[in-house]
Amino acid sequence: MTERNQSSNMDGPPTVTMLKMISGFWISRAIYIAAKLGIADHLRDGHKTACQLAAVTGTHAPSLYRVLRALASVGVFAEDGSGRFTSTPLAATLQTDAPGSLRAFATVELGEEHYPAWGDLMHSVKTGEIAFDHVFGMPVWDYFAQHPENAKTFDDAMTGMTLAVNDGVLSSYDFSSIRKIVDVGGGHGSLIASILKLNPHMKGVLFDATPVVEGARRRVEAEGLTYRCQVVDGNFFESVPSGGDAYILKWIIHDWDDPRAVAILKNCHRAMVENAKLLLVEAVVPHDGEPHFSKFIDLNMLVMTGGRERTEDEYRRLLGASGFRLTRIAPTESPMSVIEGEPL
Repeated sequence: MTERNQSSNMDGPPTVTMLKMISGFWISRAIYIAAKLGIADHLRDGHKTACQLAAVTGTHAPSLYRVLRALASVGVFAEDGSGRFTSTPLAATLQTDAPGSLRAFATVELGEEHYPAWGDLMHSVKTGEIAFDHVFGMPVWDYFAQHPENAKTFDDAMTGMTLAVNDGVLSSYDFSSIRKIVDVGGGHGSLIASILKLNPHMKGVLFDATPVVEGARRRVEAEGLTYRCQVVDGNFFESVPSGGDAYILKWIIHDWDDPRAVAILKNCHRAMVENAKLLLVEAVVPHDGEPHFSKFIDLNMLVMTGGRERTEDEYRRLLGASGFRLTRIAPTESPMSVIEGEPL
Protein backbone atom coordinates (compact mmCIF):
# COMPACT_ATOMS: atom_id res chain seq x y z
CA MET A 1 0.00 0.00 0.00
CA THR A 2 1.37 3.40 -0.91
CA GLU A 3 1.86 6.19 1.60
CA ARG A 4 -0.86 8.21 -0.15
CA ASN A 5 -3.34 5.34 0.15
CA GLN A 6 -2.47 4.83 3.79
CA SER A 7 -3.10 8.49 4.50
CA SER A 8 -6.44 8.40 2.69
CA ASN A 9 -7.62 5.64 5.08
CA MET A 10 -6.91 7.76 8.15
CA ASP A 11 -9.75 9.62 9.81
CA GLY A 12 -7.98 12.75 10.95
CA PRO A 13 -4.40 13.14 12.21
CA PRO A 14 -2.33 10.01 12.93
CA THR A 15 -2.65 10.59 16.68
CA VAL A 16 -6.45 10.47 16.45
CA THR A 17 -6.33 7.34 14.30
CA MET A 18 -3.96 5.63 16.73
CA LEU A 19 -6.14 6.56 19.71
CA LYS A 20 -9.09 4.88 17.97
CA MET A 21 -7.00 1.77 17.34
CA ILE A 22 -5.71 1.64 20.92
CA SER A 23 -9.21 1.94 22.37
CA GLY A 24 -10.76 -0.51 19.91
CA PHE A 25 -10.95 -3.24 22.55
CA TRP A 26 -13.25 -1.04 24.62
CA ILE A 27 -15.90 -1.42 21.92
CA SER A 28 -15.20 -5.15 21.69
CA ARG A 29 -15.66 -5.71 25.40
CA ALA A 30 -18.86 -3.68 25.43
CA ILE A 31 -20.18 -5.83 22.56
CA TYR A 32 -19.30 -8.91 24.62
CA ILE A 33 -21.44 -7.62 27.51
CA ALA A 34 -24.37 -6.98 25.17
CA ALA A 35 -24.01 -10.41 23.55
CA LYS A 36 -23.60 -12.27 26.83
CA LEU A 37 -26.68 -10.57 28.31
CA GLY A 38 -28.77 -11.07 25.17
CA ILE A 39 -29.61 -7.37 24.90
CA ALA A 40 -30.43 -7.66 21.17
CA ASP A 41 -32.99 -10.38 21.95
CA HIS A 42 -34.64 -8.20 24.58
CA LEU A 43 -34.92 -5.30 22.12
CA ARG A 44 -36.46 -7.41 19.37
CA ASP A 45 -40.00 -6.27 20.16
CA GLY A 46 -39.32 -2.57 20.59
CA HIS A 47 -37.60 0.04 22.69
CA LYS A 48 -36.67 -0.41 26.34
CA THR A 49 -34.93 1.69 28.96
CA ALA A 50 -31.74 0.62 30.69
CA CYS A 51 -33.80 0.05 33.85
CA GLN A 52 -36.10 -2.35 32.02
CA LEU A 53 -33.15 -4.18 30.45
CA ALA A 54 -31.34 -4.35 33.79
CA ALA A 55 -34.43 -5.92 35.38
CA VAL A 56 -34.51 -8.78 32.86
CA THR A 57 -30.73 -9.31 32.80
CA GLY A 58 -30.00 -9.02 36.52
CA THR A 59 -27.60 -6.12 36.14
CA HIS A 60 -26.98 -2.67 37.65
CA ALA A 61 -29.12 -0.24 35.66
CA PRO A 62 -26.86 2.85 35.78
CA SER A 63 -23.81 0.81 34.72
CA LEU A 64 -25.72 -1.02 32.00
CA TYR A 65 -26.94 2.33 30.70
CA ARG A 66 -23.34 3.51 30.32
CA VAL A 67 -22.47 0.41 28.27
CA LEU A 68 -25.52 0.78 26.04
CA ARG A 69 -24.94 4.51 25.58
CA ALA A 70 -21.39 3.82 24.41
CA LEU A 71 -22.56 1.11 22.00
CA ALA A 72 -25.29 3.39 20.67
CA SER A 73 -22.61 5.97 19.87
CA VAL A 74 -21.04 3.51 17.39
CA GLY A 75 -24.33 2.29 15.92
CA VAL A 76 -24.76 -1.04 17.69
CA PHE A 77 -27.95 0.25 19.32
CA ALA A 78 -29.93 3.48 18.94
CA GLU A 79 -30.82 5.79 21.84
CA ASP A 80 -33.64 8.30 21.73
CA GLY A 81 -33.89 11.52 23.70
CA SER A 82 -35.62 9.90 26.66
CA GLY A 83 -33.03 7.24 27.41
CA ARG A 84 -34.73 4.40 25.57
CA PHE A 85 -32.78 1.99 23.39
CA THR A 86 -33.84 0.26 20.19
CA SER A 87 -32.31 -2.29 17.85
CA THR A 88 -30.29 -1.53 14.69
CA PRO A 89 -29.07 -3.69 11.80
CA LEU A 90 -25.82 -4.19 13.73
CA ALA A 91 -27.71 -5.26 16.86
CA ALA A 92 -29.74 -7.72 14.80
CA THR A 93 -26.56 -9.71 14.09
CA LEU A 94 -26.39 -10.43 17.83
CA GLN A 95 -29.90 -11.90 18.04
CA THR A 96 -29.74 -15.55 19.03
CA ASP A 97 -31.89 -16.94 16.21
CA ALA A 98 -30.83 -14.53 13.45
CA PRO A 99 -29.52 -16.24 10.29
CA GLY A 100 -25.75 -16.31 10.69
CA SER A 101 -26.06 -14.97 14.25
CA LEU A 102 -22.80 -13.64 15.68
CA ARG A 103 -23.94 -13.70 19.31
CA ALA A 104 -22.09 -16.91 20.18
CA PHE A 105 -19.05 -15.78 18.21
CA ALA A 106 -18.95 -12.47 20.11
CA THR A 107 -19.24 -14.36 23.39
CA VAL A 108 -16.45 -16.78 22.51
CA GLU A 109 -14.05 -14.28 20.97
CA LEU A 110 -14.53 -11.31 23.29
CA GLY A 111 -14.84 -13.11 26.61
CA GLU A 112 -14.68 -16.66 27.92
CA GLU A 113 -11.47 -18.37 26.65
CA HIS A 114 -10.17 -16.12 23.91
CA TYR A 115 -9.94 -12.86 25.82
CA PRO A 116 -7.55 -14.05 28.58
CA ALA A 117 -5.49 -15.92 26.00
CA TRP A 118 -5.15 -12.77 23.88
CA GLY A 119 -4.09 -10.97 27.04
CA ASP A 120 -1.01 -13.21 27.02
CA LEU A 121 -0.12 -12.58 23.35
CA MET A 122 3.30 -11.40 24.47
CA HIS A 123 4.07 -14.94 25.67
CA SER A 124 3.52 -16.25 22.14
CA VAL A 125 5.59 -13.43 20.64
CA LYS A 126 8.51 -14.07 22.99
CA THR A 127 8.47 -17.87 22.93
CA GLY A 128 6.51 -19.02 19.87
CA GLU A 129 4.35 -21.05 22.24
CA ILE A 130 0.55 -21.05 22.44
CA ALA A 131 -0.73 -18.35 24.79
CA PHE A 132 -3.92 -20.29 25.58
CA ASP A 133 -1.91 -23.28 26.82
CA HIS A 134 0.18 -20.98 28.99
CA VAL A 135 -2.88 -19.31 30.57
CA PHE A 136 -5.10 -22.38 31.01
CA GLY A 137 -2.47 -25.08 31.44
CA MET A 138 -3.80 -27.25 28.59
CA PRO A 139 -4.58 -27.10 24.86
CA VAL A 140 -7.89 -25.51 23.90
CA TRP A 141 -9.37 -28.79 22.63
CA ASP A 142 -8.65 -30.49 26.00
CA TYR A 143 -10.21 -27.49 27.73
CA PHE A 144 -13.39 -27.84 25.68
CA ALA A 145 -13.51 -31.57 26.46
CA GLN A 146 -13.50 -30.69 30.17
CA HIS A 147 -15.93 -27.76 29.85
CA PRO A 148 -18.85 -28.94 27.67
CA GLU A 149 -20.87 -25.72 28.08
CA ASN A 150 -17.97 -23.68 26.72
CA ALA A 151 -17.55 -26.24 23.94
CA LYS A 152 -21.23 -25.86 23.02
CA THR A 153 -20.89 -22.08 22.80
CA PHE A 154 -17.83 -22.53 20.60
CA ASP A 155 -19.70 -24.96 18.33
CA ASP A 156 -22.61 -22.51 18.12
CA ALA A 157 -20.16 -19.75 17.21
CA MET A 158 -18.68 -21.81 14.41
CA THR A 159 -22.16 -22.68 13.15
CA GLY A 160 -23.10 -19.01 13.02
CA MET A 161 -19.89 -18.13 11.21
CA THR A 162 -20.43 -20.99 8.76
CA LEU A 163 -23.88 -19.70 7.88
CA ALA A 164 -22.32 -16.32 7.21
CA VAL A 165 -19.95 -17.74 4.57
CA ASN A 166 -21.99 -20.67 3.17
CA ASP A 167 -23.63 -18.64 0.42
CA GLY A 168 -20.26 -17.35 -0.73
CA VAL A 169 -18.80 -20.86 -0.89
CA LEU A 170 -21.80 -22.25 -2.77
CA SER A 171 -21.84 -19.42 -5.30
CA SER A 172 -18.07 -19.50 -5.89
CA TYR A 173 -17.49 -23.25 -6.34
CA ASP A 174 -19.40 -25.74 -8.53
CA PHE A 175 -20.10 -28.91 -6.52
CA SER A 176 -22.35 -30.51 -9.18
CA SER A 177 -19.79 -33.10 -10.42
CA ILE A 178 -19.29 -34.57 -6.94
CA ARG A 179 -21.09 -37.80 -6.11
CA LYS A 180 -20.00 -38.30 -2.48
CA ILE A 181 -18.54 -35.57 -0.31
CA VAL A 182 -16.89 -36.09 3.08
CA ASP A 183 -16.92 -33.09 5.42
CA VAL A 184 -13.90 -33.60 7.69
CA GLY A 185 -14.34 -31.75 10.98
CA GLY A 186 -17.81 -30.73 9.83
CA GLY A 187 -19.09 -29.53 13.20
CA HIS A 188 -22.86 -29.35 13.42
CA GLY A 189 -23.27 -29.83 9.70
CA SER A 190 -24.45 -26.50 8.34
CA LEU A 191 -21.99 -26.53 5.42
CA ILE A 192 -22.57 -30.09 4.24
CA ALA A 193 -26.34 -29.62 4.66
CA SER A 194 -26.20 -26.56 2.41
CA ILE A 195 -24.17 -28.43 -0.21
CA LEU A 196 -26.44 -31.49 -0.20
CA LYS A 197 -29.63 -29.43 -0.43
CA LEU A 198 -28.27 -27.64 -3.48
CA ASN A 199 -27.13 -30.91 -5.09
CA PRO A 200 -29.89 -33.54 -4.66
CA HIS A 201 -27.88 -36.22 -6.52
CA MET A 202 -25.07 -36.11 -3.95
CA LYS A 203 -24.45 -38.21 -0.85
CA GLY A 204 -22.40 -37.03 2.10
CA VAL A 205 -20.52 -38.03 5.22
CA LEU A 206 -20.07 -35.69 8.16
CA PHE A 207 -17.03 -36.64 10.22
CA ASP A 208 -16.04 -35.08 13.54
CA ALA A 209 -15.06 -35.87 17.12
CA THR A 210 -17.42 -37.86 19.33
CA PRO A 211 -18.60 -34.91 21.51
CA VAL A 212 -19.59 -32.95 18.38
CA VAL A 213 -21.47 -35.44 16.23
CA GLU A 214 -24.64 -35.63 18.32
CA GLY A 215 -25.37 -32.04 17.42
CA ALA A 216 -24.58 -32.88 13.80
CA ARG A 217 -27.06 -35.75 13.80
CA ARG A 218 -29.80 -33.43 15.04
CA ARG A 219 -28.99 -30.94 12.28
CA VAL A 220 -28.98 -33.62 9.57
CA GLU A 221 -32.34 -34.96 10.78
CA ALA A 222 -33.83 -31.46 10.98
CA GLU A 223 -32.78 -30.80 7.38
CA GLY A 224 -34.39 -34.06 6.20
CA LEU A 225 -31.04 -35.42 4.98
CA THR A 226 -30.70 -38.57 7.09
CA TYR A 227 -31.00 -40.87 4.08
CA ARG A 228 -28.27 -38.99 2.18
CA CYS A 229 -25.84 -37.97 4.92
CA GLN A 230 -24.05 -40.37 7.23
CA VAL A 231 -22.64 -38.99 10.51
CA VAL A 232 -19.42 -40.64 11.69
CA ASP A 233 -17.25 -39.91 14.72
CA GLY A 234 -13.50 -40.36 14.97
CA ASN A 235 -10.10 -38.69 15.08
CA PHE A 236 -8.81 -37.15 11.84
CA PHE A 237 -5.23 -37.61 12.99
CA GLU A 238 -5.83 -41.37 12.83
CA SER A 239 -8.09 -41.79 9.80
CA VAL A 240 -11.06 -40.32 7.93
CA PRO A 241 -14.00 -42.12 6.24
CA SER A 242 -13.04 -43.65 2.90
CA GLY A 243 -14.71 -43.58 -0.49
CA GLY A 244 -15.37 -39.91 -1.08
CA ASP A 245 -14.66 -38.24 -4.40
CA ALA A 246 -14.40 -34.90 -2.57
CA TYR A 247 -13.09 -34.11 0.91
CA ILE A 248 -13.94 -30.68 2.28
CA LEU A 249 -12.31 -29.16 5.36
CA LYS A 250 -13.57 -25.80 6.57
CA TRP A 251 -11.41 -23.93 9.11
CA ILE A 252 -9.60 -27.13 10.04
CA ILE A 253 -6.12 -26.83 8.54
CA HIS A 254 -5.55 -23.33 9.92
CA ASP A 255 -5.86 -24.74 13.46
CA TRP A 256 -2.64 -26.73 13.11
CA ASP A 257 1.06 -26.36 12.44
CA ASP A 258 2.47 -27.82 9.22
CA PRO A 259 3.35 -31.35 10.52
CA ARG A 260 -0.11 -31.93 11.97
CA ALA A 261 -1.84 -30.32 9.00
CA VAL A 262 0.08 -32.68 6.72
CA ALA A 263 -0.99 -35.64 8.86
CA ILE A 264 -4.67 -34.73 8.41
CA LEU A 265 -4.28 -34.16 4.67
CA LYS A 266 -2.40 -37.42 4.17
CA ASN A 267 -5.27 -39.28 5.85
CA CYS A 268 -7.65 -37.61 3.38
CA HIS A 269 -5.35 -38.62 0.51
CA ARG A 270 -5.37 -42.27 1.62
CA ALA A 271 -9.16 -42.33 1.91
CA MET A 272 -9.95 -40.85 -1.52
CA VAL A 273 -11.18 -42.64 -4.58
CA GLU A 274 -9.40 -42.07 -7.88
CA ASN A 275 -9.65 -38.55 -9.34
CA ALA A 276 -11.03 -37.14 -6.10
CA LYS A 277 -10.75 -33.50 -5.06
CA LEU A 278 -9.55 -31.86 -1.86
CA LEU A 279 -11.40 -28.65 -0.91
CA LEU A 280 -10.14 -26.39 1.87
CA VAL A 281 -12.28 -23.46 2.97
CA GLU A 282 -9.76 -21.07 4.47
CA ALA A 283 -8.59 -17.48 4.35
CA VAL A 284 -5.64 -16.97 2.01
CA VAL A 285 -3.21 -14.29 3.18
CA PRO A 286 -2.31 -11.78 0.45
CA HIS A 287 1.38 -11.37 -0.34
CA ASP A 288 1.40 -7.58 -0.20
CA GLY A 289 0.56 -5.17 2.58
CA GLU A 290 -3.14 -4.76 1.75
CA PRO A 291 -5.63 -4.94 4.63
CA HIS A 292 -7.12 -8.41 4.99
CA PHE A 293 -9.00 -10.13 7.82
CA SER A 294 -6.74 -13.18 7.46
CA LYS A 295 -3.84 -11.31 9.05
CA PHE A 296 -5.72 -10.99 12.31
CA ILE A 297 -7.24 -14.48 12.15
CA ASP A 298 -3.60 -15.57 11.95
CA LEU A 299 -2.88 -13.90 15.30
CA ASN A 300 -5.88 -15.70 16.76
CA MET A 301 -4.36 -19.00 15.64
CA LEU A 302 -1.03 -18.02 17.18
CA VAL A 303 -2.73 -17.31 20.51
CA MET A 304 -5.27 -20.14 20.60
CA THR A 305 -4.09 -23.24 18.73
CA GLY A 306 -0.56 -22.86 17.40
CA GLY A 307 -1.92 -22.95 13.85
CA ARG A 308 -1.64 -20.25 11.21
CA GLU A 309 -3.22 -18.64 8.17
CA ARG A 310 -1.24 -19.25 5.00
CA THR A 311 -0.42 -17.59 1.69
CA GLU A 312 -1.08 -19.24 -1.66
CA ASP A 313 2.57 -20.34 -1.85
CA GLU A 314 2.39 -21.81 1.65
CA TYR A 315 -0.74 -23.77 0.75
CA ARG A 316 0.95 -24.98 -2.42
CA ARG A 317 3.87 -26.32 -0.39
CA LEU A 318 1.60 -27.81 2.29
CA LEU A 319 -0.49 -29.65 -0.29
CA GLY A 320 2.63 -30.84 -2.08
CA ALA A 321 3.99 -32.32 1.16
CA SER A 322 0.67 -34.16 1.57
CA GLY A 323 0.55 -35.70 -1.93
CA PHE A 324 -1.61 -33.07 -3.64
CA ARG A 325 -1.13 -30.35 -6.19
CA LEU A 326 -2.97 -27.06 -5.81
CA THR A 327 -5.21 -26.66 -8.86
CA ARG A 328 -7.02 -23.41 -8.16
CA ILE A 329 -8.26 -20.96 -5.55
CA ALA A 330 -11.84 -19.70 -5.79
CA PRO A 331 -12.35 -16.47 -3.79
CA THR A 332 -15.73 -15.88 -2.16
CA GLU A 333 -17.57 -12.75 -1.08
CA SER A 334 -16.36 -13.44 2.47
CA PRO A 335 -12.68 -13.39 3.57
CA MET A 336 -12.64 -17.15 2.84
CA SER A 337 -11.63 -18.93 -0.37
CA VAL A 338 -12.12 -22.47 -1.64
CA ILE A 339 -8.68 -23.99 -2.20
CA GLU A 340 -8.88 -26.94 -4.58
CA GLY A 341 -6.29 -29.71 -4.73
CA GLU A 342 -5.95 -33.00 -6.59
CA PRO A 343 -3.84 -36.08 -5.73
CA LEU A 344 -0.46 -36.15 -7.44
